[in-house]
Amino acid sequence: MSTSTETISTQQTQRSFLVAGEEQLVPAVNDAQFQSVARGDRNGKLKLRGIPSFSDPLKQRQWMKEHMAAAFRYFGKMGYAEGVSGHISMRDPILKDHFWMNPFAKHFSMIKASDLVLLDSEGYVAEGGAQLPINEAGFMIHSEIHKARPDVVAAAHTHGVYGKTWSAFGKPIEMLTQDACNFYGRLSVYDDHGGVALSQEEGRQIAQALGKDSIACILQNHGLLTVGRTVDEAAILYSMLDNACHSQLMAEAAAANGIPKRMISDEIAKYTAEFAQNPHNLYTEFQPEFELVVEESNGRVLQ
Repeated sequence: MSTSTETISTQQTQRSFLVAGEEQLVPAVNDAQFQSVARGDRNGKLKLRGIPSFSDPLKQRQWMKEHMAAAFRYFGKMGYAEGVSGHISMRDPILKDHFWMNPFAKHFSMIKASDLVLLDSEGYVAEGGAQLPINEAGFMIHSEIHKARPDVVAAAHTHGVYGKTWSAFGKPIEMLTQDACNFYGRLSVYDDHGGVALSQEEGRQIAQALGKDSIACILQNHGLLTVGRTVDEAAILYSMLDNACHSQLMAEAAAANGIPKRMISDEIAKYTAEFAQNPHNLYTEFQPEFELVVEESNGRVLQ
């Protein structure tokens, strides 16, 4: 690694580092939309915490790695692990052209913060993380997403059974439930399939299909991809989308037997999405799962 992870300028350490999109993300305490989803005391002193900020980027990095490891444990619990398939990536907060990934062939349910691998801008294992190989296809997909979307801190992709089954139709989910509205206007489809993504071109095409504003993409005949301003957001969005695909598949089966579907109107779906898609809200959605993983692992996930 060309730059020491310990060498941080005085100017940097004096900044207040937000975990994601430091320049664009409104602090949680000042985000009226986010605060409106919960009720506190009469004096307005009780506030939702949302995504934290850090004055020390090294502490920020460790915090992010702990949440990334918890996201993998959660994916393991949800049954998203399948052999060597599936990966989450996370942009490093210090070395902006580096990102973290899971090691090759390690079960999601066993991953700890110390198991995560730091990759340089060309996808080679760098110093500062676990010295273990990573999934080549994962690098091809995730590196192109991080290049194309500087706003994206984390991306998640696995072969969850409901998502990959619905992906065979090559079309987005419908606004059938309130939870489906979480993706309203920001779900794209990659309507091609080039096999195992071992070429950079396949990664570029997936990133292009994701587009500039989407938070999720259905990869035809492949599975699901979600992105977020935190790894927590990318993880919970993946679970939400896989569940929405499950609901869609069951609704399609019922509709095939003559039961008509009723869609949520664009107006209501848009209204719901405006609250649901807030980065602080999506981060907070994952916190019960994070706390449960820490409890169930006796804190080992943080090591």
